[in-house]
Amino acid sequence: MNVLITGGASGLGAAIARRIADDGGRPLVIDRHPPKYDVENMQADLTDRPCTERAVHSLARQAGGLDAVVTAAGIDACGTLADIPAEDWERVIQVNLMGTAAVVRAALPYLVHAPNGRVVTCASTLGLKALSDATAYCASKFGVVGFTRALAAELAGQVGVTMLVPGGMDTAFFDGRDEQYKPGPDAQLNRPENVAAAVAFALAQPPGCEVRELVVCPAREPSWP
Repeated sequence: MNVLITGGASGLGAAIARRIADDGGRPLVIDRHPPKYDVENMQADLTDRPCTERAVHSLARQAGGLDAVVTAAGIDACGTLADIPAEDWERVIQVNLMGTAAVVRAALPYLVHAPNGRVVTCASTLGLKALSDATAYCASKFGVVGFTRALAAELAGQVGVTMLVPGGMDTAFFDGRDEQYKPGPDAQLNRPENVAAAVAFALAQPPGCEVRELVVCPAREPSWP
């Protein structure tokens, strides 16, 4: 199985790529940064649509096609709407939502010809429940929710579509934030490997069977339900 993964240089994306490889598949990574482990990859900034499209097509040709896409790349910009610089706010939308759509759009010609083509998008519990000081992230992830549900209806019977809804994970996602926006010392965070296992489960479903939406969160996740 050839699986294209965005954000695969670190965090959840890297955990998914390793799980795909462990299961005998072929991970193909797109990220702004080169992965620190051995994997086929292309560097691209998801805010640059032409560059992103070239990366998708290049990896697909290199692998001889795509069987699945997992859009794990994501960023955040914490703070009130009045305080976040407009360019930072808009970049969150561009990466999380527009980047997701750009990658899926570019991959579709390969997926529709795969025996069991799959798309897994990465939403968030904050794509279902709003939180103060998170307007950019919530807007982007609420957008991913709507995009994915519409895509599932559009591609029904052609390509399987799963919306992954993860809660907090123990990754570098929280690094560099002001202390008030970091998980507290008692916070329970999921290991990215646990979430990657859920992605592998969705990808392993037989033709005609789909996991449409999958919430994976710590037992005491504060943003769910």
